[in-house]
Amino acid sequence: MRIDYRTTFTPARDAMVGLERAVNSSPLEPELLELIRLRASQLNACGYCIDMHTKVAEALQVSRQKLYLVSVWKEAPFYSGRERAALAWCDALTLLSQSDVTDDLYQGLSVHFNSEEIVALTLAVVAINGWNRFAIALRSPVGSYIHPAGK
Repeated sequence: MRIDYRTTFTPARDAMVGLERAVNSSPLEPELLELIRLRASQLNACGYCIDMHTKVAEALQVSRQKLYLVSVWKEAPFYSGRERAALAWCDALTLLSQSDVTDDLYQGLSVHFNSEEIVALTLAVVAINGWNRFAIALRSPVGSYIHPAGK
């Protein structure tokens, strides 16, 4: 690790933890949040976060099939409409410079999520993209995450 961002300049860590607290206090399902965190981490090629969010999702009993195939979610038939809308939103926001957050995309999202949930989902994508940048830039050791439940 280049710098331990958890203990260096703690106001930054506290700000990021505050984002996570807000997201986790939202009405969004924990399983859905982990799929979003995993997907954004895949798009950003953040090995540390992929490892972490796979372990967290497993502890939440997200199906292995969903975990294994989230990288190709558009092809996989077993994601719900709500999950598909959230994953599409995640993809668009994470790849913002390569895509557009179209009105059609938003309309598809609003079929499955209310306004509060859309703001929370957007914040969840913002937060994981921030964590990805810390972990990638400051070289969090891939595979070092230990889930509190030992999983």
